[in-house]
Amino acid sequence: MFLFKKVADLHHFLHVRKKQGQTVGFVPTMGALHQGHATLVRQASNATDIAVCSIFVNPTQFNEATDLRKYPRTPEKDIALLLESGCSVLFLPDVPEVYPDGQQSKLDIDFEQLDQPMEGVHRPGHFKGMAQVVKRLLDIVQPDQLFMGQKDYQQFAIVQHLISVLHLPVKLVMSATLREPDGLAMSSRNMHLSPDQRAIAPLVFQTLNWAKEALKVESPPAIAAAAMKALTVPGIVPEYFEIVDGKTLQSIENLDEHDHVVACTAVKVGEVRLIDNLEMKNL
Repeated sequence: MFLFKKVADLHHFLHVRKKQGQTVGFVPTMGALHQGHATLVRQASNATDIAVCSIFVNPTQFNEATDLRKYPRTPEKDIALLLESGCSVLFLPDVPEVYPDGQQSKLDIDFEQLDQPMEGVHRPGHFKGMAQVVKRLLDIVQPDQLFMGQKDYQQFAIVQHLISVLHLPVKLVMSATLREPDGLAMSSRNMHLSPDQRAIAPLVFQTLNWAKEALKVESPPAIAAAAMKALTVPGIVPEYFEIVDGKTLQSIENLDEHDHVVACTAVKVGEVRLIDNLEMKNL
């Protein structure tokens, strides 16, 4: 595995190989990697000739400076996992390398309200920063395929919109959420859960599964309200549970009027914020 910290060095390496006809798959991350990330890297390695993974804790998508400081950083463990996963190239830049001279590549695109509901309510400005760094990293790596996980469904939808609006020459590939045996979605934040918190965290996925079954007989608004109550237990504070159209991310009233429906939720378990989602319908 090659490791680059400078954009110019990565550009040169990839330029030579692209001239040889090799294809590039890209997995952008913020580090603290787990098996979900490893799955994305393996997919990139299987689908393309060169699997590139970036580790960059992007300051522009954090609402609070304390959250940025507390974000887990485990470079030695991350490198070991990438080596096991078939990663070809690790891009490990610092902030000035991604945003030279403080430049932050402002994006002037209409997200068509994809950034407004759910995470947009609870993390204002987050998606602007996320889209900004994804666009910057795509400009740097110039991959043929971009691999992202389903766990951050709203993020995936916004990146898909960004690629479409800007006509970027990259194929976006979504990978199913990788879960622990008890259903908890793998996340870098899980390491901060205490044993007691970890024991109750699977209720999130259990509630999503319950909602999928309940939608066979109840309306989406009724199910969303009931799910919020089900998640309101000692140790968990739900922020939202929304049943939305899979394309517009707007809450729906009637399941039959939509071809693609996803239930999305976010909860606080102690100080740890967990998000998850589950497809309710996909025709």
